[in-house]
Amino acid sequence: MDILLTLEQLLDTFERYNLDIWPMQIIAYILGIIAVFFAIKRPRYSDRVIMGVITFMWLWSGIGFYLLYAGPVYKPAYILGALTVVQAVLFLVGVFKPVMSFGFRLNIFSVTGLLFITYAMIVYPVLGYFIGHVYPQSLPFGLVPCPVTIFTFGLLLMTDKKVPVLYLIIPLLWAIGGIMPVSLGITEDIGLIISGVLGTAMIIYRDRKKS
Repeated sequence: MDILLTLEQLLDTFERYNLDIWPMQIIAYILGIIAVFFAIKRPRYSDRVIMGVITFMWLWSGIGFYLLYAGPVYKPAYILGALTVVQAVLFLVGVFKPVMSFGFRLNIFSVTGLLFITYAMIVYPVLGYFIGHVYPQSLPFGLVPCPVTIFTFGLLLMTDKKVPVLYLIIPLLWAIGGIMPVSLGITEDIGLIISGVLGTAMIIYRDRKKS
């Protein structure tokens, strides 16, 4: 196991991961579209469905990617995977006992959230393609922590109830930790850093204003 990670090791890990989990990439996009649809249209049980999608993405990223694939290559990934699973459990509580209400509204918070979601689902892979991270050496939406974190902040900006602080701690740490992949050459993760810092600041400001 290595303590230091190289870009080559990271891209090789993504390649093995993408090839082994196909067609989960398609399913992840379907789930993402469902979550956005439910946030905008707000049908019955929309909050539980959205939290369920977020929970699945964090749980899969923690176990499927970090523990099973990244861990054997990069020793700290086991710790990162455990924290990702902890975050998934926190979101899972929101499936059975919703504490937030999702819904798109024509304000700066929802619009920014929708921009984050668009970045995670569309801009992120397109940027990766032009940078040279072409499938299967690309970061799949909804199945690795970086785009999942951006997507999560996007949805959390679309809530009309206060976001529990516990929901923000680990995603913010992941966003700040984006400095490492950016330094290795995963420059699309600049959006991860921006979404985490800006998203957390906006959510805290919005929730304090409501109080």
